[in-house]
Amino acid sequence: FREVIKRGAFKPPLKNGDDVRLLVNHNPDLLLARTASGTLKLDEDPTGLRVSADIADTQAGRDLRVLVDRGDMSQMSFAFRVLDDEWDVDEDDNLTRTITKVRELFDVSPVTYPAYPDTSLEQPRSLRSDFSPTPPEPESPASAEERGLEAEEVVDAGEEEATDLDRVRRRIRLRERGMRIAA
Repeated sequence: FREVIKRGAFKPPLKNGDDVRLLVNHNPDLLLARTASGTLKLDEDPTGLRVSADIADTQAGRDLRVLVDRGDMSQMSFAFRVLDDEWDVDEDDNLTRTITKVRELFDVSPVTYPAYPDTSLEQPRSLRSDFSPTPPEPESPASAEERGLEAEEVVDAGEEEATDLDRVRRRIRLRERGMRIAA
């Protein structure tokens, strides 16, 4: 059967303040964040359930960053209990389950095999392991030429880094206001 989650279905557990965990592949041994500690934030947007987290600096957290950076892990899943649903059969006997209300939300997880293939997992560049919030010092034209680069290319690269630095500063300001940035 096909399963659809209706917009607003997650309101009950979000309103009740369920203590939801962020796990890797639904494995409780790979805990990365949690709503009770304030390191995981969940809300509904027009697309569905939005997950933002301050990922723990553990081996599992570092491994997840690498897998996301490489594109090896790019989807999400969630473990939940249904409160209300509706079932429909079309003229070709195709069955569709529409989940209208979720009773409990146990965990959200970056996963290898998602139940819902339309899910996505993204990591902002500022939180990637290869990102430095301090832009590199611009090279002198002489050192750029020694390395076979044109000085103009070096300047352009520095300007792009400044743009990324501005984004990081904006994210830091948001974090200082108690908001979390998507991971």
